[in-house]
Amino acid sequence: MNPPTDVLLLCWRDTGHPQGGGSERYLERVGAELAARGSRVTLLTAGYPGAPRKQMRDGMLILRAGGRLSVYPRALGTMLAARLHRGRLAGGLRAPYRPDVVVDTQNGVPFFARLVVGAPTVVLVHHCHREQWPVAGPVLARIGWWIESRVSPRLHRRNRYVTVSEPSANELVALGVDRARISVVRNGIDPIPAGIEPSEAGPGLRLIAVSRLVPHKQIEDALAVLAGLVGDGIDAHLDVVGDGWWAERLRGRTASLGIAGRVRFHGHVSEQCKHRLLAAADIHLMPSRKEGWGLAVVEAAQHGVPTIGYRSSAGLVDSICDGHTGLLVDDAAQLAAATAALGRDGERRRMLGEAARARFADYSWSRTADEFAAVLTGAMRR
Repeated sequence: MNPPTDVLLLCWRDTGHPQGGGSERYLERVGAELAARGSRVTLLTAGYPGAPRKQMRDGMLILRAGGRLSVYPRALGTMLAARLHRGRLAGGLRAPYRPDVVVDTQNGVPFFARLVVGAPTVVLVHHCHREQWPVAGPVLARIGWWIESRVSPRLHRRNRYVTVSEPSANELVALGVDRARISVVRNGIDPIPAGIEPSEAGPGLRLIAVSRLVPHKQIEDALAVLAGLVGDGIDAHLDVVGDGWWAERLRGRTASLGIAGRVRFHGHVSEQCKHRLLAAADIHLMPSRKEGWGLAVVEAAQHGVPTIGYRSSAGLVDSICDGHTGLLVDDAAQLAAATAALGRDGERRRMLGEAARARFADYSWSRTADEFAAVLTGAMRR
């Protein structure tokens, strides 16, 4: 099936943003695949210190403007100007700019592209944000959840939706989105970078958490797990891979637990470094309050490393087959108990890790892009 000729992507961040994560990577990998197949792909997103306002990357044109909240009105203004064949998006066109299809990424709230762009719109939702809105403060949280749960489903009542897991699809249905308009297109995965060899088990139990450092990722629970293991006399260590505005709070928590010498905060690292750390790990912890899918689950699985996460996170119910490729637990106490038990049972770790590796062996961004392109083409036909 031929992809659309001109695709406009909207997202509040890109992968270069200090707060960028798995959802941004998903959109950009799909965009890069479409660009490689001949589509003209443009991404409108927020700016950040040191980032160029205009950039070509992986075949996509990236246009940046605005910040965490102002990116939304700035993107709307850019799209409106382009309809009058003005501004950066129009790029000197003599006629109004009109893409074949728009992907409006709803990270809590959409860009409302449907109101200003005369083209089919597909809404990309990784998961609903009910559990995350409180961190925005009482007023903004109430407004944001009202937009996400009431306004957006009504505005997009005829549009196609894409999400990344069945639990996320069920959340959208609960908000009033027809299940027939929702396509589940799961994450792909990049091959392990060249030069990353399987690692021999090092001394002690090696735990790892690959995550943005923000409150809803609940890395505090991983720190508590480590403190409990160390308190029981177990030689354990934790690598925290990723960064975010909550990092200093986590470092403070590490010090108060008395485990500073056993935790290493790596911050943002290269793909090679991330995979080296995963290859050396025994267990991947993902204590997130909410996940659409959990890309790091698959990255750990590439190295035969099982993940333990929360059943209530929604998306992990899809990416982790409980008891087969990893473990799902219900609270912090169970997370600690499951980690301790799996830490003592090397054979079970190996069996879970190998099952996880086998499950995701044929996942690729090419397959993800095939499925996404089919949704875009269907939206265009409508």
